[in-house]
Amino acid sequence: MSDTEGDVQTSDTEASSLAGAEAMVKHLATSLVDEPDAVRTAIDTDHPTPRINVNAAEGEIGRLIGKRGRTATAIRALGRAVAAKDGAGAVDVEFLD
Repeated sequence: MSDTEGDVQTSDTEASSLAGAEAMVKHLATSLVDEPDAVRTAIDTDHPTPRINVNAAEGEIGRLIGKRGRTATAIRALGRAVAAKDGAGAVDVEFLD
């Protein structure tokens, strides 16, 4: 039972150390879309590598992904850089419809 409690503490710690990366990703996403109030981010630690999930208004995900995925790649790189700076390690950024 203590192993499970340890996992929960690790998840909480991961989530708190990813807060800066989540804030950066949200700032970038809201700056790129027409409806910034519709942008939602969430930290998902249920995977081997924690994820920052990004949701936006219908039709706005294309703006976040960009041509050939270049904008999404840049957002992911900045999110990973902030996470690494904050000591969180690896993080994935997923764009969800």
